[in-house]
Amino acid sequence: MRLLDDLFASRRALAGFVVIGLGWAAFWAQMPVIKAQVGVSDSLWGTLALLGSAGGLTSMWLAPVVERAAGRWSMVLGIAVMLGGLVAAGLAQGPLALGLSLCAVSAGAGIADVFSNAEVSEAEAETGRSLMNLNHGMFSVGYAVSAIAVGAARAGGLGPVTIFVAIAGLVVLVTPWMLVRHRVDEDDMQDSAGMPRAIVWVGGLIVLSAFLGEAAIEGWSALHIERTLGAGPAEGAMGPALLGIGMAVGRLGAHLAGARWPAMRVMMLASCMAGIGLALAAAAPGVTTAYVGFLLGGLGVSVVGPLALGLVGQAVRPKYRLVAISQSIALGHAAFLLGPVLMGFVSDGFGLHMSFYVVAAILLGVAALLVPTWARMLSRR
Repeated sequence: MRLLDDLFASRRALAGFVVIGLGWAAFWAQMPVIKAQVGVSDSLWGTLALLGSAGGLTSMWLAPVVERAAGRWSMVLGIAVMLGGLVAAGLAQGPLALGLSLCAVSAGAGIADVFSNAEVSEAEAETGRSLMNLNHGMFSVGYAVSAIAVGAARAGGLGPVTIFVAIAGLVVLVTPWMLVRHRVDEDDMQDSAGMPRAIVWVGGLIVLSAFLGEAAIEGWSALHIERTLGAGPAEGAMGPALLGIGMAVGRLGAHLAGARWPAMRVMMLASCMAGIGLALAAAAPGVTTAYVGFLLGGLGVSVVGPLALGLVGQAVRPKYRLVAISQSIALGHAAFLLGPVLMGFVSDGFGLHMSFYVVAAILLGVAALLVPTWARMLSRR
């Protein structure tokens, strides 16, 4: 019953997270057919994805402006932009159209992501319960379900536009749940001068480290397994799959465990686990050891970001909560811009396994230095 109560308490955020997961999984599951339809090279595809991510980061910083303009409909607006971008991507016939579509998808999803996290933070303040891991875990569940369903739809002969329109139709059913609450007066929203920016930004850097570990496994584990360890495509695909499994298990398990462990201790241990997992994958003599490393990495990074965002929301006054969450998430999502650059340059110079060592060192450094520093900053407030 407590789980049902937690789901109901965070229902607005839950709707947003699940829909974002449905949309992104539907896009990436159809990446091969959309890429072939547009006719772009691997490098140009990567550039378009990078530009799309930049659009998402920009929208996250502008989320407070969106709330002033759209009020309770802010999350719905973000989801509508995301879905419109998905349909446009399904219709795209050239790189320019696809690039603009990806910017719309990322911008809309970024806005919805900020409001979803802000709603969780509000629900945590009201209930006194930790709800971030539950909601981020449901994003992973929605992502997995969508990927499987879209794969079946593709096998049945359905094209991207049909699939995206069908998802949009499903989203209409949960629109009432995505009407966010009115948080503060207009005058309060104009003033964030009293927000503790150092606390918000250090928290964002901790989120960035977790997302960096996630991006490393998501984007490079299959290549490491296939190229470095000489495995086949099916074995390589298990790298990202184990990341998803580890993240879903870690987040839902952390929620069910409740507040038995202090959040700072959990973040330190989880960052260490993720760092050790990536180092183990880098040093792996065979595929099985790499699998264990990537699973540990997924388990570790799964809880760091949600816990840090939850603490950011608790550390600021209610009128600053949306601004604080938007800035922390934007800093965190910078990992998806920095990650490919870091991994690629290190890999070119020293080998792909060294890239994983570098990210492992960052995660261990965060556990040893940044998390304790942040804990002292929070304790002084």
